[in-house]
Amino acid sequence: MTTLYATLGVQSDATLDEIKRAYRRAAMKWHPDRNLGREAEAHGVFQEIRDAYAILSDAVQRQIYDEVFEREMRRCQAEREAQEEQERETQREAQRVAQEHYEKMVAIAMRFADDGHNRDVIFGVLLGRDCDVELAARIADSAWALEASRRASAPAADAPDTGAAPTPGGAEASNPDEVTRPRRHPGAFDSFWHGLFGIRS
Repeated sequence: MTTLYATLGVQSDATLDEIKRAYRRAAMKWHPDRNLGREAEAHGVFQEIRDAYAILSDAVQRQIYDEVFEREMRRCQAEREAQEEQERETQREAQRVAQEHYEKMVAIAMRFADDGHNRDVIFGVLLGRDCDVELAARIADSAWALEASRRASAPAADAPDTGAAPTPGGAEASNPDEVTRPRRHPGAFDSFWHGLFGIRS
């Protein structure tokens, strides 16, 4: 915002003598007679200089101007801060919505990977849930790769038992035909899984 002080080229605490000297310099520089070929531009600037001097050279008008300008500056500052806060709030809300959508897509991918579906199925399911193509591809790749690694690191669940499992007392199990399958316990792998996708169970 251009001020009357800026029009004359002085500071807001300039003395009356400084304002007079600045006015004379500016008036001489922008007088239409000294600006041949651009008289229209010079006339407009010269009139602004005269108006600024008329107010700032009068103590009462200058005080009124300073008070009005200060109030206007405070109002503009308040509006600017309110607008910036609104923009920050809008950005935070957009980030929250994006994070919720991401977590939802990850949860879906994890569920389908746990059920044994391959990467392409997971990818297609995510696309059907309005997931961005690039994001869906990343999540599907990661979910299937992690699930494949988890299955590979676990004992062969489908291999038949070579003998009955011992009981705590050393006796054999009551049902020798029962096949014991390893249980998947939450541990380091699940912690890594959740940590990778940034979600909490």
